[in-house]
Amino acid sequence: MVIKLVTFDALHTLLAPRRPVYVQYSEVFAPFLGALDPNCIRHSFKSTLKQIQKEKPAYRGQAGVLGWWTEVIKGTAIGAGARPQAVEESLGQIVPVLMKRFSSREGYKLYDDALPVLWQLRKMNVRTALVSNADTRMRLVLNDLEVSSLLQPLLLSDEVGIEKPDLEMFRMVRKDFALQGSIRADESLHVGDELHSDYHGARAAGMHAMLLRRPGPDGDGEHKEVGEDLRHVNVVPNLLAVLDWVENQNDD
Repeated sequence: MVIKLVTFDALHTLLAPRRPVYVQYSEVFAPFLGALDPNCIRHSFKSTLKQIQKEKPAYRGQAGVLGWWTEVIKGTAIGAGARPQAVEESLGQIVPVLMKRFSSREGYKLYDDALPVLWQLRKMNVRTALVSNADTRMRLVLNDLEVSSLLQPLLLSDEVGIEKPDLEMFRMVRKDFALQGSIRADESLHVGDELHSDYHGARAAGMHAMLLRRPGPDGDGEHKEVGEDLRHVNVVPNLLAVLDWVENQNDD
């Protein structure tokens, strides 16, 4: 079976925070909230983000993306030990700085294998696209990293109102007008770091799927659940392994 389309998740697949998120949050918090323990910020960010994602999937809420992230930032700071009153008084200054930072290359970087793999897939006439649960700022990030032209279409949950593992996310990208015609599920591959949203979501939609598990520090931010069962899961250590698989499939 020839692979005609490879879709990628964004965060911890093609790109990663330039430095750990909790480190960047700590730097921005410090002038307003004083020195907070980075490890406390790290744990508070993870728990707050998970809670908000559960309560308001796909950035739902009257205040939109800005309000959604304001809740995450506020909860992170308070959960890390900052005084609630100080947090309330400084949110108007903290939130814009963090929102701007994580809208560009200031906050994010591409993995070393991302551009070479995307370019090689293009040379092979394999289409590449993005399917991400990120908000619309991801467009700004990808533009700043000069990779948007290699990922068409860009399907972001904030813009379509649903998120992976919803099967419709994977169906939409295969039928997008930018692909100039529908591509069958079995001609498509999705790559991401989340077992449930990326791997099982894509498989349920009939696509091939690969779960990315980078070794060492590059894999620190990946979405890993305690006790996750990776038996019978197609796990790859980097994007070069994805490229090798596609080349083998298309050479058969």
